[in-house]
Amino acid sequence: MSWWNRKRAAQLAAQWLASRNPKNAAQTERLQLDDVSPELDVYLGQAAYLQLSLYETMGRAGASAPTLSGRLVTGVLATTALERHRSIVAEIERTGDDPADLMAPHREAIDRFVERTSGADWYESMLTGYVTAGILNDLFANLLRSLPADVQQRLKTVFDPREEAAVVEELSARIEEEPLVSSRLAMWGRRLVGDTLLVARSALASHARQDQSRLEPVWTELIAAHTRRMDALGLTA
Repeated sequence: MSWWNRKRAAQLAAQWLASRNPKNAAQTERLQLDDVSPELDVYLGQAAYLQLSLYETMGRAGASAPTLSGRLVTGVLATTALERHRSIVAEIERTGDDPADLMAPHREAIDRFVERTSGADWYESMLTGYVTAGILNDLFANLLRSLPADVQQRLKTVFDPREEAAVVEELSARIEEEPLVSSRLAMWGRRLVGDTLLVARSALASHARQDQSRLEPVWTELIAAHTRRMDALGLTA
């Protein structure tokens, strides 16, 4: 990671910690999604490549699962990401654009993100899929509300967290069997936040990315949902 990216990740992680203070959050006027949503082609291209990358990452992770049930749930994460990717690609093709052309500008940055957030083992990889997909799916679902009505209608259920219950059940069972892994996963989950928020920031309209005070409510909402996900695993966010 470059010096600038390390600095930005640290800044966003610090904002995450500050955003957990409800007093601070209350002092900031909520930023309207219309102010931060990117152009449709940018939105679709980035969302499509993120889902494709998650599919590939989870596909690789499945081979190292400690149990057959773990392998099956890793497959659930992979196939859900592939389903999302195909839905977004279908929307790109409906506009007459080429999916590869729209995804290409996002490839380098997302590939770096995937490399940075690759877990050391199946446990960390699963948490990566759960945490990063959760935060980014929340963001893209929120941004979708500012896109044209017909696009909203076709993609309205794409980012629903339908895979999360299976992930929570499987990871919780493995953590119960190996309690010592919980502290490591809690630390890994906190490490993922800064890198994931960098990607989330890049998904916003370019003119809105520097207005950190007005963006704080965006981060607050994403991190509140992230905290609930970690709580579901019995891990500290």
